Amino acid sequence: MAVIDSDAHVVETEQTWNYMDPGDEKYRPLIVDSPNGDGMKYWKIDGEIRARARGPVAAAGISEKVKRNMVTDDAKRYMEDIPGRIAHMDELGIDVQVLYPTLYIGRMCDSPEAQLALAKSYNRWLADIWNQSKGRLRWTCILPLDTMDEALAQLRWSAEHGACGITMRSIEDERLLIDEYFYPIYEEAQKLNIPITVHIGNSNSYIRGLMAKDGIGGTFSGLRLMSVACFHQLITTSTPKKFPNLRWGFIEASSQWLPYAIHDLRRRLETRGRDLEDDVLDAYNIWVTAQTDDNIQNVLNYVSEKHILIGTDYGHQDQSSEIEAIRIMKEEGGLQSSTVDNILGANAAKFYGITI
Repeated sequence: MAVIDSDAHVVETEQTWNYMDPGDEKYRPLIVDSPNGDGMKYWKIDGEIRARARGPVAAAGISEKVKRNMVTDDAKRYMEDIPGRIAHMDELGIDVQVLYPTLYIGRMCDSPEAQLALAKSYNRWLADIWNQSKGRLRWTCILPLDTMDEALAQLRWSAEHGACGITMRSIEDERLLIDEYFYPIYEEAQKLNIPITVHIGNSNSYIRGLMAKDGIGGTFSGLRLMSVACFHQLITTSTPKKFPNLRWGFIEASSQWLPYAIHDLRRRLETRGRDLEDDVLDAYNIWVTAQTDDNIQNVLNYVSEKHILIGTDYGHQDQSSEIEAIRIMKEEGGLQSSTVDNILGANAAKFYGITI
């Protein structure tokens, strides 16, 4: 059985932007000193400070404190040693990693021109990584969503160069994912057999700023809860059923929210004279990544085991990270071997359309 890590990461570096067209150099992100004098380095993009450079990397020793293995060395995390990363995957028992961005968790830039320049360079960088890895490092593309024609062009190009998903955030600037504006992307993704991967993220600066006020719970409220809301919105509006061959994934938000969301949907829809399907994820073509310390047994009381994935969050050091997630699922998960096989391989192969 092939093992697929359904959520791994690249961390953007100066190299990421070396794939820009010559005419786009004016949009190249720059690493600058922190404006508040904290000694950190930040990305300045489109004239604004956007995110910490070469992050997120937590304080030394966090892995030991939380009793989860988050350790990856810089060269592998920053894609400066692709053979070394492949060798590490072999040690971890991983055949394929699916790569997600780091910066794209929030708003990267404001102008459509900068958005296009960054998307093109990022996608070319990931395509080069995929090529160097001989197909073992697959990836999800980012699209310049303010310019629909260019977004569709980037989607088609990415699908031809190793992309196996489209990264979208639960809120895209001023739009929810149920907005008809995105329908052309959904229609094209359906044709290309490439899923929508809703990684935790939110590019609405106002909402993120409000949720992070005074530094309290910003990433939970502004990112993770937004994923739950997006899932709820998709099912309430039956948006996935308008694109019956399109797959949807919710990545890095854990899976323990599923019982709550499904329970709420069932009661809410009943008041509208509508019954929620027994196998909700199958009915709406949705997959969800779990974490190793989720109560997966309880989650499986609400959803089919064939729609659960797992990822290591390789490259990050936060509450979602567990580099040894594959071993833990096999040895400590307490699940039937057939369920483990589905979660570690068969489900991800179907969701991402990966053939090994």
